[in-house]
Amino acid sequence: MDDSRELIGALEREWRDALCAKDVDRLRTLIHPRFVLIGTRSTGPFILTRDEWLDAIQKRELISIDLDIRDAVIFDQVMIGTIEAKWRVKYLGGEIEDCVLLTDVWVKDDERWKVVRRHSSPAPPNNKA
Repeated sequence: MDDSRELIGALEREWRDALCAKDVDRLRTLIHPRFVLIGTRSTGPFILTRDEWLDAIQKRELISIDLDIRDAVIFDQVMIGTIEAKWRVKYLGGEIEDCVLLTDVWVKDDERWKVVRRHSSPAPPNNKA
């Protein structure tokens, strides 16, 4: 694994761990104030701002998130990572699994990497595209 994938992998794992712990203070240090999540569901496309996303994740009970860093590139002040993620959440008394392909855009802000955009697309489990 090259340095780009290692750096993005470390940041993605830090984000995942804070998310699973519902550590909103930690999440705020990783997520840029201008963060936007752009995605698609069976009902169509959606957009969430940082505050909307932070509110939504506190209402979910995450069991686990498995991450596979598929690609990464780092420029001077911007990093882009492509990540395959498998989420397991508790929902209506059971567990559901959701697989997505993510594109995360990180920017250097006050000498710290923060994610400013996330694009999420549904992906079949074990998709090795």
